[in-house]
Amino acid sequence: MSSASLCGVDEAGGGPLVGAVYAAAVVLGPDHGIVGLADSKKLSEARREQLAALIRKQALAWSIASASAAEIDQLNILNATMLAMRRAVEGLAILPDEVLVDGNRVPALNVPARAIVRGDATVAEISAASILAKTARDESMRQLHQLHPRYGFDRHKGYPTEAHLQALEQWGALSEHRRSFGPVKQALQLGQRSLFQ
Repeated sequence: MSSASLCGVDEAGGGPLVGAVYAAAVVLGPDHGIVGLADSKKLSEARREQLAALIRKQALAWSIASASAAEIDQLNILNATMLAMRRAVEGLAILPDEVLVDGNRVPALNVPARAIVRGDATVAEISAASILAKTARDESMRQLHQLHPRYGFDRHKGYPTEAHLQALEQWGALSEHRRSFGPVKQALQLGQRSLFQ
């Protein structure tokens, strides 16, 4: 099978307390010529942005999709991640022969798929997908920061850092927060208590 028919899939944003979980699917093709693909977490933000632009320009096909905070609360984070991955693959302009998914689970797809643990570090297509998913998720956090600057989303990207937890305690949860996640649930309960005091 030629590598042109291989699609890599990865997600970003499983751990944060706010916003959608993102997934990307990428068919690089054998002659993509993109040097330096790696697990997005191992790259600087500037390098990720550079590589993301190259991937969007030079890959045979790519697609980015997400599952919202409301879908995460309804389905749980694992099922919402699988949904985002499926949406990403279904959004491709090319139907791949095989889908390689980072991790140990595979979403329900109409094409053959297999999971590859640490695939984002070893398979170029999955590395490319991890970069697109991460840069799209980070951009969504920058946009949310514009709307709600006091939460500091531009810095912690929605992860449960001390600064984020303090902001939650001080300002309460936003509609974009994942209500099924412990610290958000706690902040909502605190907010309700203060309403009735």
